[in-house]
Amino acid sequence: MLKWLEWAKEIQAISQAGLAYTKDVYDQERFEQLRALSISIMQEYTEAGEDKIRTLFASETGYQTPKVDVRAVIFQDGKLLLVREKADGAWALPGGWADIGLSPSEVAVKEVQEEAGYEVRAVRLLAVLDKKFHRHPPSPFHVYKMFIQCEITGGAAGIGTETSAVGFFERDALPPLSEERNTAEQLDRLFNYDNHPDLPVWMD
Repeated sequence: MLKWLEWAKEIQAISQAGLAYTKDVYDQERFEQLRALSISIMQEYTEAGEDKIRTLFASETGYQTPKVDVRAVIFQDGKLLLVREKADGAWALPGGWADIGLSPSEVAVKEVQEEAGYEVRAVRLLAVLDKKFHRHPPSPFHVYKMFIQCEITGGAAGIGTETSAVGFFERDALPPLSEERNTAEQLDRLFNYDNHPDLPVWMD
């Protein structure tokens, strides 16, 4: 991870926790200064403007915890289901941020229906990974990624508001991947679960 990004995220986390729990007006002012410093660091090293950084990076309240990204893993005849993201034109496992009020399995089922058109049933958890240990592009968030295997129960392939194509791909013939969402190394390892269902959950 880039050092400046790591420092900015740590400063942001400290300031957010301090603002959540401090009762002292002077400490509150200092924590606000720390938050402003974290925004300045992000602004210095990225092309995003202050308003966008403040909204995405420094608008949360309460004790800061990692965000959770849920991805559905669906095999069919030795191939893996991927969707093409409108955001970058590259391919990813169906999925997205976890929703308040939904379990991880419910999120996986919802995301597949919305992004790929299929009705599915969540079967088992394959992996829980910390994004910082994998070759994703730099992110302002600390992210845990959950990969949940699902089985198709109905529906048909169809695009959604965030996707432009749906397809099944062989292990050695993957399309250009949306590396913000999933890496080639991750998908290659997930293919092992199709042939070896007794493999343990992959962690970190």
